Amino acid sequence: MKKIVIFGVGLIGGSAALAFKKARPGVQIVGMGRTQQSLQTALDLGVIDLASCDIAEALQEADMLLIAAPVAQTPAILATIQPHLNMNTVITDAGSTKGDVLTAARKVLGDQFSQFVGGHPIAGAEKSGVTAAMADLFLGKTVVLTPSPETKPEAVAMVEQFWTGCGAKLSAMSAQTHDSIFAAVSHLPHLLAFALVHEIAARADAEQLFSFAASGFRDFTRIAGSHPEMWRDISLANKNAILNELTAYQAELSMLKKLIELEDGQALEALFEQASTARNAWAKSKS
Repeated sequence: MKKIVIFGVGLIGGSAALAFKKARPGVQIVGMGRTQQSLQTALDLGVIDLASCDIAEALQEADMLLIAAPVAQTPAILATIQPHLNMNTVITDAGSTKGDVLTAARKVLGDQFSQFVGGHPIAGAEKSGVTAAMADLFLGKTVVLTPSPETKPEAVAMVEQFWTGCGAKLSAMSAQTHDSIFAAVSHLPHLLAFALVHEIAARADAEQLFSFAASGFRDFTRIAGSHPEMWRDISLANKNAILNELTAYQAELSMLKKLIELEDGQALEALFEQASTARNAWAKSKS
């Protein structure tokens, strides 16, 4: 790969640029985005080599295009690039939902849908924007790819080459499986954190409550500091799977509430023991 275009040079796009430039110093990274100011910052920081507002020029002889913008922007971005897309440029994305993205790509790209590879790097941070970009963000992290039956094998191979160059590990699955899994282990936890902070912040004694909040509150709500626009888009894009998870979680809370009402200490301890064992086993497997 000699030329890569990144649409959305924020935390994910900027980190991918830094990581791949480190692995392949000769590659040219062209940045595109919504604001000239953010692109200029990316240039000043050395994250990208060129900032372009001319889509036709940016895509000329590009080996790969990475869309690293909030998922709701993906259809419009695809529609913008499609008239200027040649038969050799591979398109991929970094969105946290995949079913909606693949549906949009199939509709917009038509015959060139075979050049599209859905992707989701499982990495991030509370801070957003190109100033938060890190060359080691993807080191040892998993990137999920969701190719379709129509996807060209060489397109998949190029995207695999890109992410392994960034230091990531790869996993492949269907878009439906991806969205179901991440509704449970990523999307739901973010919604819970946002909801808790929102509810406490709305109380009359919020200032006093926050003043006494310590490590438990900090750890549980850390992800509530994430990008609001991105999580709005994820919540709507993965609506059905998230609603299923919210329903299941509400049932669990109702059961917990009932055990407390009944003062059933034995059942409470058993529930906490099962959860603690499962959590510690998971943490140990990740260490």
